[in-house]
Amino acid sequence: MPQAKRAVSAPPSFEELRRRAEALVPVLRERAAKTEALRRIPDETIADLHESGLFRMLQPARVGGSELPYTAMIELASIVGSGCGSTAWVLNNLASHHWMLGYWPEAAQQDIWGPSPATLIGSAFIFPGGRARKVEGGYRLSGRWPFSSGIDASAWNMIAAVVPDELTGASEYRVFLLPASDYSVIDTWYVSGLAGTGSKDVVVADAFVPQHRTLSVEAGKGGRHPGSTINPGPLFRLPWFALFGFVIASVSLGIAKGAIEQYVATARTKLGTYTGRSLADFSTMQVHVAEAGALIDAAEALMLRDCEEAARFAEASKVPPMEDKVRWRRDGAYAARMCTQAVDIIFGAAGGGAIYENNPLQRAFRDIHAANGHFGVNWDANGINYGRVALGLPPDSANL
Repeated sequence: MPQAKRAVSAPPSFEELRRRAEALVPVLRERAAKTEALRRIPDETIADLHESGLFRMLQPARVGGSELPYTAMIELASIVGSGCGSTAWVLNNLASHHWMLGYWPEAAQQDIWGPSPATLIGSAFIFPGGRARKVEGGYRLSGRWPFSSGIDASAWNMIAAVVPDELTGASEYRVFLLPASDYSVIDTWYVSGLAGTGSKDVVVADAFVPQHRTLSVEAGKGGRHPGSTINPGPLFRLPWFALFGFVIASVSLGIAKGAIEQYVATARTKLGTYTGRSLADFSTMQVHVAEAGALIDAAEALMLRDCEEAARFAEASKVPPMEDKVRWRRDGAYAARMCTQAVDIIFGAAGGGAIYENNPLQRAFRDIHAANGHFGVNWDANGINYGRVALGLPPDSANL
């Protein structure tokens, strides 16, 4: 007699994930100091993110993910980031790797998601950190990479490296999938901001990576790729690195939203230390709140607009022109810059009370400046790249 099939619940919708993210905010604020002291995301927070389904917001529906539009990551991460910047950083990085894995050959996806579709994947995307050479059946990979965020919770890692061609002298940029048993973690993460991300170093000593577990960055530029047949949705036709700035900038957006929300809640009832007057009555405070709020709203609108544009290219199965790709990188960096300006305004308006360790504004100030140290939202690098293309020069990036 045939056995009845076990019912599989549908993945959470965007509305449900938004509700769950909002419910986590007070919990994350309460854990923020612990997260920073641990220098990684607490186990209970990782469990909450698993249970909520947030890690799988961009994962293919065929393996139980929500497969939401890319804009959902911006909106959901900004909610989580208003509670804890480090948690939002790890969430976005690991959730985006579920999306990126959808571009790999089916065999690679099966290696990771077959045992458990909830398996987390870290990353180390600094290509010059490693070298790989072609061998029979795959590649040999060696190197050391910094900034592998969320690595403590990850069972696999996407590691970038350069593959030199000894005959031509040319180099290819590739990404390699390695299980945790194939790399070592070096705890170097003693930092002043985003301390809870656990972004430690990864070391690989001549590991063999089979052919199906490696992918050229060409596959992530917006065209067809090895995963297209099994993941045909428009989400998996987006260009990886052209949109990567929004993975970071949406965390900055969340930190800025949390900073202004907590400042306004306090300032409504607080009296000035030296004047005894209500802070809310000061016109300078009022205009600071207005300016910071405008910067935050403008940053969010810019990011959502760009991601919606990218989605339209994907829905039409078109690869975006380079002019749009570098503009999206420019806008991600500028959005992060605006969010940082907003936090600076609020931090300055808060006066001496903001420097106390029990005031969340000091953590927001440190975290958002740490976030802006990421190359993906570095204004000089991304502004220059946009300017080069706008002025008729080739982009200064091999990843776009």
